Formats: sequence, C-alpha cells, structure tokens
Amino acid sequence: MLRAIKAVFSFMFKRLFLVAVIIAGQMAFLGFFIFFASQETFYAYIFFNLVSFVVVMFIVSNNENPSYKITWIIAILLLPLLGGFFYIIFGNKRLPDRLRNITSKTHAQTRENMPPNMYEQNLWDSSPGLALQCRYVYNMSGYPAWEDHFSEYYSLGEAMFESMLRELEKAEHYIFMEYFIVAPGYMWDRLFEVLRKKADQGVEVRFMFDDLGSIRTIPRGFEKRIREAGMKTHAFNPFKPHMNSMLNHRDHRKVCVIDGDRAFVGGINIADEYINRYEKYGHWKDTGVLIRGPAAWGFAFMFLQLWAFSTKDEVDYDAYRQQAIPQREEGSKGGYVQVFGDSPLDRVNLTQSAYHNIISRATKYVYITTPYLVIDYETQSIICQAAESGIDVRIITPYHYDRWYIHILTRGHYAKLISSGVRVYEYSPGFMHGKTYVSDDNVCMVGTSNMDFRSLFLHFECSAAFYDSDTVLAVRDDFLRCLEICHEVTREESLRAPLWLRAVRAVLRLFAPLL
Repeated sequence: MLRAIKAVFSFMFKRLFLVAVIIAGQMAFLGFFIFFASQETFYAYIFFNLVSFVVVMFIVSNNENPSYKITWIIAILLLPLLGGFFYIIFGNKRLPDRLRNITSKTHAQTRENMPPNMYEQNLWDSSPGLALQCRYVYNMSGYPAWEDHFSEYYSLGEAMFESMLRELEKAEHYIFMEYFIVAPGYMWDRLFEVLRKKADQGVEVRFMFDDLGSIRTIPRGFEKRIREAGMKTHAFNPFKPHMNSMLNHRDHRKVCVIDGDRAFVGGINIADEYINRYEKYGHWKDTGVLIRGPAAWGFAFMFLQLWAFSTKDEVDYDAYRQQAIPQREEGSKGGYVQVFGDSPLDRVNLTQSAYHNIISRATKYVYITTPYLVIDYETQSIICQAAESGIDVRIITPYHYDRWYIHILTRGHYAKLISSGVRVYEYSPGFMHGKTYVSDDNVCMVGTSNMDFRSLFLHFECSAAFYDSDTVLAVRDDFLRCLEICHEVTREESLRAPLWLRAVRAVLRLFAPLL
C-alpha cells in the first residue's frame, strides 16, 4: 500500500503529469468562460454558436480526410459552444505563414541536395506499376531511387541492434540517431558506451529524440549526460504547458545514420522490450533494415533537415555529403531502393498514398504487418477491393496489445476485411510491432509508419521502398514464416462480439482520428 502511494505521488510530480494538468486547466478555464458568458448574455450564446457554425463550414469545405472531418463535426455537435474553439486550437491544420515558408524551403532544399530520379526509367522495363510508384514518391518528396548496393533485412530487433553496434564501431565522421522512444536499460547502456567512445575519437554524434514519446522513460539529467560525453542532443517538439495543435506532431522516426553511407531504419526504438531483453507484451516481433551505399545519404539529409527545423541551427548539407565514405561494396545487390520522409506539415499523405499504390497495383499478393489497424474508409475499401479481385491479401496484427482501445478498433475492422476475402492473423506469441508491406515479389516497404491516423496524418515518419531487390524476398519469407506461429482469425470469431463491445467500437471509431 505504501509503495502504491509513493508511486502515485512520484507520478504526480513528473513533468508529463504537471504539463497535462496545466493544459487541462487551460481547457477547463476556456470551457467555463464560454459556458458562463453564454449564460449571462444571449448575444454571447449566439456568438459562440456562430463560431462553431462557421468552423463546421470551414471543415466541410477544406481538403482533409473525410474521417477527420466527421470526427470534428460530431465533436462540435456534442459541444456546440466549445467545439469550434477546440477545433481552432487543436484540430485546425492550417499552418501559420512561418511554417508554410519553412515547408516550402524544405522542399527546395531537398531538390537541391538530391540527384534526379535517374533509375525510374530502368523500372519501366520490369514493371510500369513500380515505375509509377517510384515517380510519385520522387515528385511528392524529392527523394529519388538509388541502386540497392547492399541492404540487409532483420526479422527481429535484437539482430538489428547487434548489427548496428558493429557498424557504429566503424564510424569515422558522424553518427546521427533519431528515435521516438528512449528508455534506460541494457540497450541504451551498450549504445551509450559505443557513442561515447566514438565521440572521444572525434566522431560527431547527434542524438534527437521525441520529447513526448520519451517523457515517461528518460531519467532526469539524460540530456546533460549526453552533452557531457561530447555529443549533441535535442528533444524534438518539447511538451510545453500551453494549448496548441503542434503538440500532435511527433517525431515517430527510428533512424541511425553512420557516415552518410549506412543507415538503419524500422520499428525498433531504444528500449529493452524491442530486443526482447524483458517481456512486456509477450514476445516482441519487430523488423528493420540496413541500407549501405549512396541511398543512405537520404536518411542523413532527412535527419539534418529536421534537426535544423527543430533547433533553428544552420546546417551545411554539402559538408556532410562530402564526408560520406565512398561505397565499400563492389557491384550491386540488384534492384533499387528509395528512401523518403513524411511530414505532417506539407499536407501530402505520402506514406498512405504509397501503401494504397502497392495494394491497388498488386496482381498476385499483398502481405502487411502492422501493430495498429485503425484505417479510414478509403484504405479499407482499397484492401477489400484487392481481395475481392482475387489478390491474396494477408495482414498480421498483434495478439497481445499495448493500448486496449486501439486493439478494440483494430479488431473492429476484421469482420469487413474477412468477409471480402482478406486473411487476418494475430501474432500469438506477443506483440507485432513491425511495419512492412510486400507485394508480388517485386516491391516492399519497411519503415516507421503504422496503419493509423497518427502515423499517416500527424507524425514525422520515414520509409524505405525496395523495387526488384532481394530484400523484397527476405520480407516475404519472414512474413510466411511468421504465419506458422500466428492464429488466423475466422469470420465467426470476427462476428462474435457482445452488444457492449460493438457499442464501444462504434464510439471509438467515431473518434479514431483523435486517438
């Protein structure tokens, strides 16, 4: 009992709780002010309702995802006095002029620092569909396809971590690391020792983490310890005690770049559960990939851009590109790789569109792994249409879950998908955290984006798409091996839900874009 009381008091004095309480207090003050003002005078009541009406008209006319629109319209209908103001503060994605200018500058920088998409033409010979996908990603992001000199797919986080440590030991010029979650433990201790040693050797080390993603895990003095070891560090988008929509935009990327010619990317954060050093939600199934060669520069440039955006520091991109070590591997592994980032500030839902392209252009199969299956009507329709056309569509989601409400939403999609011919599996040993797409033995994506609204619309994400590469076959084979220890959900199971659970699902689905 005493331990529980201490834990409660300890949590109450943590920054996450204190900032959340201050923001909740601001929301409560705004709510009480509007409510009492509307009770005091009829004109105030009319004014607040008029604001909500104008906001609804704006929502209906703007170019947003329909599910996002419906959620906010329902919220305003439920709270006609407050809903309009809450949308203005938290839901409006219209950027101020400063951020619009930064976004335009970012795209211009990408075009200047990336080569033309010279390998797109080669893809037309093997598959016009792949060529169009490659062209779309380049046109919308500025990131071209590169020859896949060497890439290695990792079916578990612990395998990728050991490989990452070996590559970090070889660093000569710089190391960039960018993670959503960082937690103390075995993984961080081993990583920190290598980073400190490399910093002592004169290697430039920059470490960026998401402030809200890591706020419950990083210990006090974390940043100070990193700086004292000779490294640069920065908390992305600090969680501050004031209401604003930018709090939604988190850095969900998990990237490690070494000397601009090696990069690791995938679903693996820096915490012991990701490498199964301890059991959190059963066995943790995660995936990642190492890219070696010129394509890795794309991730280095991506990191530097977000670092400059977040810290307001000036960055000499040419200096880091010139430091990139020439490719050590002779020849090419075969195929092409296209790395790209996704930003919530440019209003281009690049990752979702890339997912849709893979599904809609498949002729044989599409295999998907995702920890969260919280999809909008458009995505669900594209998946169902593919299955109804005879495409072998299979999806693996977790059996054990980290968020009960997301798991309820995920399972709420099963019935429709299975009825359309999609085969849905749950990873029986534990938690499926990998984010992979693979199709027709010629294209796959490995990255950081979940299939939910936050990843696809609100977070900074990144991915690597492989075309006609051996990595495609590695991702496919891992998926098929994984099926052997998964449970296939039957149609009867998907329909077997009590009335109360169906009601909860219906309510959660209404507000899914905000979860």
